[in-house]
Amino acid sequence: MSVTIEQVELALSRVVDPNTQKSLVESGAARNLRVDGGEVSVDVVLGYPAKSQIESIRRQTIAALRALPGVGNVSANVYQKIEAHSVQKGMKTLPGVKNIIAVASGKGGVGKSTTAVNVALALSAEGASVGMLDADIYGPSQPTMLGITGRPESKDGKSLEPMEGHGIQASSIGFMIDLDTPMVWRGPMVTQALEQLLRETNWRELDYLVVDMPPGTGDIHLTLAQKIPVTGAVIVTTPQDIALIDAKKGLKMFEKVGIPILGIIENMAMHRCSNCGHVEHIFGEGGGERMSKEYDVEYLGGLPLDIRIREQADSGKPTVVADPSGPVSQSYREIARRIAVKIAEKAQDTSGKVPQIVFQDT
Repeated sequence: MSVTIEQVELALSRVVDPNTQKSLVESGAARNLRVDGGEVSVDVVLGYPAKSQIESIRRQTIAALRALPGVGNVSANVYQKIEAHSVQKGMKTLPGVKNIIAVASGKGGVGKSTTAVNVALALSAEGASVGMLDADIYGPSQPTMLGITGRPESKDGKSLEPMEGHGIQASSIGFMIDLDTPMVWRGPMVTQALEQLLRETNWRELDYLVVDMPPGTGDIHLTLAQKIPVTGAVIVTTPQDIALIDAKKGLKMFEKVGIPILGIIENMAMHRCSNCGHVEHIFGEGGGERMSKEYDVEYLGGLPLDIRIREQADSGKPTVVADPSGPVSQSYREIARRIAVKIAEKAQDTSGKVPQIVFQDT
């Protein structure tokens, strides 16, 4: 007795991807089904970086197919394929960059830059090609966090080659000035500088470019949001009310310019005593989750107030690099995968595709 395509599809409809919470059939991940007597093969295409997940999904898929009566050999090829997705109306995606993720807070001091760099490194650790744009012209911190020194190279005198740190490409005004040099610039100069960093850096085939946005929601930030082709935005906040007030302003700013909110990250959500293990919610509890419900956006996760996160970022080796198997790194990776899944569920960008013209006799 040989198995049928319908039986195979039914079996795959019971395999749930833990990252999308959808079956392989519902999400469209199961493709190229082939049945030859008792031999079954299938491709499982994941639209998000999932290096740490591929083997588990492959095992689940094979087990579900082998459980079918009449099935002998099973082949499941699981791989990731990250596509470019739509941006604001009237904008085109950047050459060499498939998706741009803006990380914003509205308020300074909530750990936005540390969160941004760890999310970028987590996406890279999961197998994506990732870049980091440090959009905080007044207070660039990514050179320090990525442990990058020196000046960027220009091969043609017009554009810059991205610097590299821990496997990700990076561009920052901090690479071109001394760290203690203040940027005494007015808004238009800041906007122009950021656009140059974005568009005149020779990004090399990035799946994701993470933009560490400056704090605030003023005219500069609105202008930047209108000029950068953003796939989606992530809001970073702490649980306390004073941070949530500004985080809500940041969220509304992105909504105003038609940029979808991918979710909310609650930083410094809790503190675990290193001596006794007691957990305290120093800045309050549940603020990020309440905000996500109020605005009907996803709560991506909470991160602890931990001295090691600060020490590791200051040393140029953020947590995802310094302690890749630790619990905090796993939290960053889970958050990064959720961000990537949210992007994968968006409409794909077709602006760069040339329509095929077919001539036929009439």
